[in-house]
Amino acid sequence: MTSPPIASLPPAAGDEPLYRQVYDRFRGAIAQGTLRPGDRIPSARALAKELGVARGTIEMAYSLLHAEGYVQPRGQAGTIVTPGLQAQPPASTPPPQKPPPTDPDTWRQPPTLLPFQMGLPALDAFPRKIWARLGARHLRAMQAADLSYPPADGLPALRTAIAAHLQVARGIHCTPAQVFITSGYRESLNLVIQALLHPGDQVWVEDPGYPPTRELLTHSGLALAPVAVDAEGIVVAQGIAQAPTARAAIVTPAHQSPLSVTLSLTRRQALLDWAERQQRWIVEDDYDGEYRYVSRPLPALKSLDRHGRVLYAGTFSKVMFPGIRLAYLVVPPAQVRRFEDVNRVLGNGIPGLTQALVATFMSEGHFARHIQRMRRLYAERRNATAAGLSKVFGPDMPIHPQPGGMHLLVRMKGHHTDRALAQRMIEHGIYAHALSRWTTAAPCGSGLLMSFTNIESQERAEQLGRRILELM
Repeated sequence: MTSPPIASLPPAAGDEPLYRQVYDRFRGAIAQGTLRPGDRIPSARALAKELGVARGTIEMAYSLLHAEGYVQPRGQAGTIVTPGLQAQPPASTPPPQKPPPTDPDTWRQPPTLLPFQMGLPALDAFPRKIWARLGARHLRAMQAADLSYPPADGLPALRTAIAAHLQVARGIHCTPAQVFITSGYRESLNLVIQALLHPGDQVWVEDPGYPPTRELLTHSGLALAPVAVDAEGIVVAQGIAQAPTARAAIVTPAHQSPLSVTLSLTRRQALLDWAERQQRWIVEDDYDGEYRYVSRPLPALKSLDRHGRVLYAGTFSKVMFPGIRLAYLVVPPAQVRRFEDVNRVLGNGIPGLTQALVATFMSEGHFARHIQRMRRLYAERRNATAAGLSKVFGPDMPIHPQPGGMHLLVRMKGHHTDRALAQRMIEHGIYAHALSRWTTAAPCGSGLLMSFTNIESQERAEQLGRRILELM
């Protein structure tokens, strides 16, 4: 019996304790058959010298190998691999697979900005110089106390600025205490779920409607009650008839997602009446309510709430930029204490510097001016994109520009023909969502949802439209 060359055991490296690394190497060599039953292993003294470690380190590794039955000490004859051990064949390594293509319907954003990408504002038009100047000012003025944990429910200055903005821009009268700062729409909705709902509760969702809303509700153990959408928004009468015991409704009144229709005043009153009579909750997702191009933005549904049944979810992702990861939730006065208690447990907490920056951005008037500029810019880009695509697609793929929102709907013929085309588009560097994937039960036909916010001209829209035709 001869010892294997000591050089076959490379010097230990890594974060694990040295004795564990030596143990792992010997065990691996035995399992793979490099060290066979009956082979003698180096003495602790010799291996310690070779590896430049303490002898006690090697002895600890050998003791562990012996305790688990891998080796046996034989006195003057040294230590050998336990006779009778069977080598284990190495695990088969599966052949490398190509990463799956990015699917726009999985809601993962691509690594680079793509044409028509949904959910993105005009990133080229954000006032980065003003933002950088405000950031530098806050950094210079930072005190030791600013490095501590921010308030769980949000920075008071930001909550105050949001409350003031909502009163002027959206007709919502609320106090700063009613405003809860979150990291995005998902956290806002999860906060509502945890505070007001229970597993098994039924919830109205628009059909077609925003898929991540359905996903979050399902993962939270809630039962979906899809309610159809027509030219006036969610069909409240259908919801009452089909799911009269639902505990809540989640709606997008300003620009229905994805059809962009506006919830009519009659439907708004019917929805509020249902919530008051049945003591139900309404979550108003006002993701881009600031952007209306045929008249002034309509007041929020929350502005009509006289009985404290509406929870208003807003976000800075669409009006500023999504990388900021900042949103807010306005809750009824009677529910403030409940949400404070739940948020103490579940709140993620938003960096104080980010909140302070946005508060200053709003209080100094930059936010309001930015929205006004974007409203004008989006009206131009919406018209240019619709004209460019219509010129290329013709009557077979009509464009349906709605009075507000940040995307266009391109209608297609056939059943689910939009899914294959949307997949081919993403594979060729053009973004789109298949309308048919946004529905649960209601027939909505085939179509492509395409944002216009980052399309600079009609010529660019025509160029991209021709590329899309080549993929059909």
